[in-house]
This record gives sequence, structure tokens and C-alpha cells, in this order.
Amino acid sequence: MSEEILINITPPETRVAVVENGVVQEIIIERTDSRGLVGNIYKGRVQRVLPGMQAAFVDIGLERAAFLHASDIVAANGNGNGNGGRHEAITDLLHEGSEVVVQVVKDPLGTKGARLTTSLSIPSRYLVFMPSLGTIGVSQKIEDEAERQRLRELLGLFAAENEQTGAPGGYIARTAAEGVSEEALRADHEFLARLWQSTRERLQSVEGGSRVHEDLPLYLRALRDLVSPEVEKVRIDSRESYYRAKGFAADFIPDIESRLEYYPGERPIFDLYGVEDEIQKALERKVQLKSGGYLVIDQTEAMTTVDVNTGTFVGHRNLEETIFKTNLEAAQAICRQLRLRNLGGIIIIDFIDMTDAEHKRQVLRALEKCLARDHAKTHISEVSSLGLVEMTRKRTRESLEHILCEPCPCCSGRGSLKTAETTCYDIYRDILREARQFDVESLLVLASQEVIDRLLDEESQNLAELEEFIGKPIRLQVEALYSQEHYDVVLI
Repeated sequence: MSEEILINITPPETRVAVVENGVVQEIIIERTDSRGLVGNIYKGRVQRVLPGMQAAFVDIGLERAAFLHASDIVAANGNGNGNGGRHEAITDLLHEGSEVVVQVVKDPLGTKGARLTTSLSIPSRYLVFMPSLGTIGVSQKIEDEAERQRLRELLGLFAAENEQTGAPGGYIARTAAEGVSEEALRADHEFLARLWQSTRERLQSVEGGSRVHEDLPLYLRALRDLVSPEVEKVRIDSRESYYRAKGFAADFIPDIESRLEYYPGERPIFDLYGVEDEIQKALERKVQLKSGGYLVIDQTEAMTTVDVNTGTFVGHRNLEETIFKTNLEAAQAICRQLRLRNLGGIIIIDFIDMTDAEHKRQVLRALEKCLARDHAKTHISEVSSLGLVEMTRKRTRESLEHILCEPCPCCSGRGSLKTAETTCYDIYRDILREARQFDVESLLVLASQEVIDRLLDEESQNLAELEEFIGKPIRLQVEALYSQEHYDVVLI
């Protein structure tokens, strides 16, 4: 499989696109004014302890206090509070005003503050160092048992060396560590040791509510986390960032240095690969399938729903075969859309009802196979009695829509407006209410062009009867900036 990573850098924004076989699969956007916080380490100060929620709000210097649950607190002995059967009360672990070293595991989403943990982890190219835990782990994607054993032994050796230097901690070997030489792994280990030492020194000198470690900028994180053996090229359109990425790769990821490429073309790199068009399509509710079927994707506060429809696809054999082929195509398209739009949390998929059990199994298998390439952790349940597939996808940052869009000022994000007819009837009720309460000479109605047109046309008879009923003249005035459901009744 041919894979490329495109990096578009401008002063206010960095965008990364993952392209597989010419098709955009993933888009990550980071804006300079609102950089992601995941991975950052802070010295926080506890603001409030909430025994009823078994959680605390922690000030880490952001606009909103961050959220720390009792299960995310590592006990003094190095065991997670949520692990090994330990369930200490939050009041035994924290108190208001105390200082705590925390790491962001989930960016602020909507009105919610950042999610924190005291189980720190600092990643490099091949390893993840965990200062507060003494465990050794190997990525589950590394399946060869001999390789897993080799990595465990090396990580155990590194952990023992840390103990001797007075900076204990555990390690996890990342998927990229498979087959990597001991020298490369040791270089990673030494880099992490230096980084943690500088972080510890900073922790001693700063006050509560301060950041002590910031993760790499997006384009360098993309080199660290996204570049796999399948990636043939990493193209960067900023000369300065390209040279910095080149130096970073030479120091920490030498095997990918030759794959970095500066793109100096006149035509924007995202236009060249059709990424801009894909971003626009990813903001629409409807996704067309090649067969003629389509998906409808709705993102709500609680969950994301995906509805599969046959559309214009009529098939060639019978209805069951048509439904099966549409669902198979939809399964692949849904996986791509989840990555492209970065949809997380609970996801409900309403495939077209299938009667054949084997067809259901194959559609689920296709969904699982496509999701295997997703960097985010996913879990799929069986098809429910209502024919729905329930799944979850780990959410650590805002979706593409939440980054690029805001709620419509006319409908406040509802997705619909009152009709002009409904607004006219609301106006009638307000006129009656005002005329009964106040003694006025006349009334002035301010409304949008659509509503005023209806009052003068289809509703003219009703308006005339209302004027006669209240015994006062009613004047109409168009307000160009009013939405269809916005109006004012002014007493004159």
C-alpha cells in the first residue's frame, strides 16, 4: 500500500494529511492560537474536590479548570488507583489547594475542560517512558513472540539503569520498535532520560498552575507518530520547517530522513492532492457512495449517528444482494469518514436491514478490517436486535467540524428554522398580548423580508382582521439582518 504524508504550514495554522493510494484518509489541524494540549505536563493546583463525582477540578493555567478523576490518580506506591482492585476515595488522595503533577490526556471539548491523569507518559519514536509506573509493556500489534521477548529484556535493562540513577520508571515499546536495533532503542532511552531530567528540574522551580513540558509541534509529532514503513514520502511545503524536520529526523528518527521532501511548487500542496475538496466534503452531512447509495452523518453532543441508504443503487440480482453490496461499500466509507472527520465517542451505525446472518457477519468483518488501520482505539459490538451496530472510537481532540465550524447564528445549531408561516402566527400572538396590556396608538412589526412578504401576501386577510379586532393600525418594516424566526413588535 502506497502512503504519503502531506504537511502544509502557514504562520497561523499547520495541517497534516495522510494519503493512502491517492485517497485522503486523515486530516489533522493545529492552529497556533489554540494548539492541542494532549501530552503536556503541568504542575497543577487543586481547586475543588467533588466527593460525589470522585473527581477534582485542577487549575493548570488554562481558561477552564481541568478534570481529574480518582481512577486517573496513581497512588504513591506506583499502582493506579483504578488498577489492582484499589478504590481509594478522592478525599483521601487530594485536598483543595494541594499541588499535583498531571498530564493532559484529552483536549478541552466544547464546554468541558481538559481531562488529566497523574500517570505521566513521555513518548519518543520507539518507546514511551512512564516515570510514575514501574511496568514493562510491548505494543499488542507486535505479534512475534521472540521479538516481544527481546524488547521486554531490553526495556527491563533500561528500567534497571534508571533505578540506579535515581529516576525510576517503566517503558512501553511502540509498534515502530519492532525489529529496531539495540543501539537505536538505547538512543531513544537516553533521549527520554535527558528529557525527564529537565522536566523534573523545572517541576522544582515553578509554581502551581504552570506548564513544565510541552509536546512537539504538529509537524514533528506527525514524523514521530504517523510515519510507518508503508509511508513512502513526507512532503513539507515550508522550507524552514522542512530543515527543522530534517534535523529532528537526523537526531531521533534517522531511518525516515531520506523520505522527507521539500515541496516548493507554485500550486498549493493540498490542492495538488485534492485535500481541500475532501475537507469541504467532510463538513457535509451526506456522503455519496460510488454505487449510488449514500451515508448521512449527524454529530450530536451524546453520540454520532450514521445512516446507510441504497439511494439510486438498484443492483443486478435481488434486493438482499443489493442491500449486502451497499452495506459492504458503506462499511469501508464509514471507517474513512471516522478518521477524516475525527469522530469519537459513541457511534451508532444504522446499516440497511439484512436477513442473511452470513451477510451481517461479512459486513461486521469488513468494518473491523478497515478500522484496523485507524490510529485511534476502537471497539465494535455485535449487530443489535434493532439492526444497529454500536461502536466507540477514542476521542482525544476536537472533530474536524468543531475545529473549522461554529453553530449557525440563525438556528443556533439546531439545523432548522421556523417557517415564515410559524413566525407570522407568533407575531399575531405577540400583537394580541401587547394590545391587551398597553394603551397604544399603533404597532410596528420588524421582521425579515420573507416574513414581511408573507404578511403582505398570504396573510394579508388575517392581518386585516387582526387590525380590526384590536382597533389599532399595524405597520410593517423589513429588517435585512433579521433571520426568518427573529422579529420585534414595537409599541408606538
